[in-house]
Amino acid sequence: MEVHEIISKLFAPGKGILAADESNESAGKRLAAVGAESTTETRRAYRELFFECPGLSEFISGVILYDETWWERSSTDEPYPAYLAAQGVLPGIKVDQGLSPFGEGEKVTDGLENLGERLDGYAKTGATFAKWRATFRVDPLRELPTTACFLENAKRMAEYAKACAVRGIVPICEPEVLLEGRHSMAEAEKAIGEALDALFEALAAAGVPFGSVILKTSMALPGIAADEVEPIREVAASTARVLTAHAPGALAGVVFLSGGQTPQLATAHLDAIAKREPLPWPVTFSYARAIQEEPLKVWRGRPENVDRARAAFIRRLTLLAAADQGRYDAAAER
Repeated sequence: MEVHEIISKLFAPGKGILAADESNESAGKRLAAVGAESTTETRRAYRELFFECPGLSEFISGVILYDETWWERSSTDEPYPAYLAAQGVLPGIKVDQGLSPFGEGEKVTDGLENLGERLDGYAKTGATFAKWRATFRVDPLRELPTTACFLENAKRMAEYAKACAVRGIVPICEPEVLLEGRHSMAEAEKAIGEALDALFEALAAAGVPFGSVILKTSMALPGIAADEVEPIREVAASTARVLTAHAPGALAGVVFLSGGQTPQLATAHLDAIAKREPLPWPVTFSYARAIQEEPLKVWRGRPENVDRARAAFIRRLTLLAAADQGRYDAAAER
């Protein structure tokens, strides 16, 4: 499949990308929160809950998988990448390998070692796109994030994107400005802009065409411990402003991460941003927790709850599909 075709499918109207690429540790925390033990089998059942849900392809264009899940098989004994592709859902893979300390209070992303070899293996088994995440904590009192952290993460992300591009894999670059902290919306907007400037300068230096890259970004949100909560319209305006000022128009598209928002807020914010379209590029959602939280609370690791959990999953996807087109009605939450 050609790169332009992959991008077109990922940005099909009313569809988004399911981020199901939690590490085993993160998946374990999600399972523990609903009273389920984390084992190889329960993690597979956790993924199956979503991947094998009837109607998935109506709302989801692609799924980002974690390495463990990539090599697992569906209930019909097909490798999950092949199973998803057969349902009309593009399989993608998270290829970064976690975070390491950088300076005082910051982190950089690891995973460049053997990246080409790993990408070759994923490409041979069906990968159409990949994802690499970096994180930035906003703490004005400690003067974080630093320029050095932006630049080092951007350099590594550009190397990853170039390795994807030469293999015909669409790279998703995710410079996440974390929700934790007490920072203001304006401070989040500033950090997002600086992260984007560093990223696109590094991509240009590496010779990666912007038209082959998807940006996965935070919204311009105040920190979760901030004193004030910004109105939804203001968050949308701030987010659209920073993206149009710092993301090149040639970019393939933008997908938003939920970053710890509640399902309701993540849906409402997406709707408010969509109402500001047309933007220079297509936009949609690539949520993890904001999609999974409600069905996980229903499921709780119990087979008898699967149908009800999937109904909650489809309900949230229906609301997100409406939000992606600026047609979300908050009254539907009730």
